Amino acid sequence: MIAYLAGWARKKDSLFASVAEAAGGGVRLPLIGLSLRGFPESGARTRAALAVAKRQPKGRLGRWLKFALIWMQYNWSRRYFARHPGWVAMCWNGLTGSRRAFMEGARDAGAPRLFAELAPFPGRVTLDPEGVNAANSVPREAQFFRDWAAGAPERQGEGWRSLGANLTARASRRADVGQSGAEALPGAGPFLFVPLQVPNDSQITLFAGWVGSVEGMLAALAEASRALPQGWHIRIKEHPSARASLAEPLEAAVSRAGGRLVVDNQTDTFAQVKASGGVITINSSVGLQAFFYDKPAIVLGQAFFAIEGLVHVADAPGKLADLLKTPENLGFDPALRAAFMNYLDQVYYPKAATDAEGNVRVDVQDAHAKLAAATSRK
Repeated sequence: MIAYLAGWARKKDSLFASVAEAAGGGVRLPLIGLSLRGFPESGARTRAALAVAKRQPKGRLGRWLKFALIWMQYNWSRRYFARHPGWVAMCWNGLTGSRRAFMEGARDAGAPRLFAELAPFPGRVTLDPEGVNAANSVPREAQFFRDWAAGAPERQGEGWRSLGANLTARASRRADVGQSGAEALPGAGPFLFVPLQVPNDSQITLFAGWVGSVEGMLAALAEASRALPQGWHIRIKEHPSARASLAEPLEAAVSRAGGRLVVDNQTDTFAQVKASGGVITINSSVGLQAFFYDKPAIVLGQAFFAIEGLVHVADAPGKLADLLKTPENLGFDPALRAAFMNYLDQVYYPKAATDAEGNVRVDVQDAHAKLAAATSRK
């Protein structure tokens, strides 16, 4: 049985329901219950969940109230799964705030878990027993993928490129960020492309690494851009789903960089990737999607694809500056990329179909494989 926390969106709830169907049944929980009886771990689990909540409370009273809410949610979740041994806990993302408390309560009760999220490729979803994004279960050693690929010829070829067949830039929620084509790129000169991320997304709040935030990344790029050779620049685009503009930190970074940073919020994201000499990112999926264009990538934060050979890992300011000194020499290991991407295609990301009404159904065989992985890690 699956017990899944309602996503309150057709896409999420239909995905959960299809996994529950594959599991033989499920219970949709419209909200997390509350329990006033704590556990020895309740305080630590609540503090950890509150620290990464997307909406941070204001003031001492607000913080106390939110702490109390998450504390009671953790207690309830743990008791719920203790009463239903063998049930699998599932929710969307599950890394922050109340949903983290839900999944931590399930874990401490001994329940298997499945974390759900979008996938960076069309027609796929994420279902992972460990977490999503940089918390996922994808191995981090290059040799793992080389060894896996050596096991069969189809793991070594170019079959992975079909994942990008229907890849399109994300539609924008903002009038000042568009996807208008490539008219601005001819004659722009050589550049590295930076697709900014949503500032309060868990990818940033949890996994930004040494830059700390999108604003911190902009400041680091302004400083490191001084290392670029004559004629090169860094081209930056805000995320089309970010609700708030980063105009002020962008203006400050551009001013500090003295012409080496250019903001282009209108040109299509993948047109900029295609025309670039490479991509710089904290951990955006665009860094991974750049593989389809055979572009090198520089990763600044924690990312499951931050593996040398796939990308360049710049985990300190000096490493970023060193890479920018010779951007024309950035490269990657094509065989390793093929092995890694074939693994994502053939093993990691379940196939999913979306109907005309927006309902998502996961491939039954893939769902069974993910459920087996979850129960084996109990």
